[in-house]
Amino acid sequence: MAGPFLQSPFLSTTHLGVALRRWRLLHRVKQQHAAQLFNVAQSTISRWESGAQAMEPAEQARLEQLLAARLQPGADQALARLVNDSPRPVHLVCDLTHRLLACSPARAAQFSVPVSELLGESLWGFSTAEIVSQEAALDDLGWRSMLAPPSLEFVSGANDSAIVPIRQSLCRWTRLTLSDGTAARLVETL
Repeated sequence: MAGPFLQSPFLSTTHLGVALRRWRLLHRVKQQHAAQLFNVAQSTISRWESGAQAMEPAEQARLEQLLAARLQPGADQALARLVNDSPRPVHLVCDLTHRLLACSPARAAQFSVPVSELLGESLWGFSTAEIVSQEAALDDLGWRSMLAPPSLEFVSGANDSAIVPIRQSLCRWTRLTLSDGTAARLVETL
């Protein structure tokens, strides 16, 4: 589907390094093997993880592809069913790429296209100014750390999209860790 499907521009060098280290630890991948995956030196992986060196755009895209949340068959299907069967307007996105992973019928009814056209696509391009502002503040709030608050509430503002309309409302983001260690975000309209 053609449209404004973009990733968040607020992925900091530090966040990506922390995410790479977490992925390596969860998957028992040594820095040397990660270096081979990215075709860089082991010392480059170390500098990325410490935040001392920024990634080139192609390397960042490869890492984002590697870290993007996916609902694993079996393990994460109960979560997907809870979202898909919820009577409330909720949806689940990848915390990193904002790709739509699951959506309740109440939320899907707000879209002007079938939800099947949006599944797997980033919803970032439909963000309001308030959502953009909140996303920019996530690192300062410790959102991506293990010590982060489990959820965050804010007023979402409104957009002018016919495809994925957002009306001004109270919104709650809840960060969830999926079975493979990637992060998803439950988005609720309160």
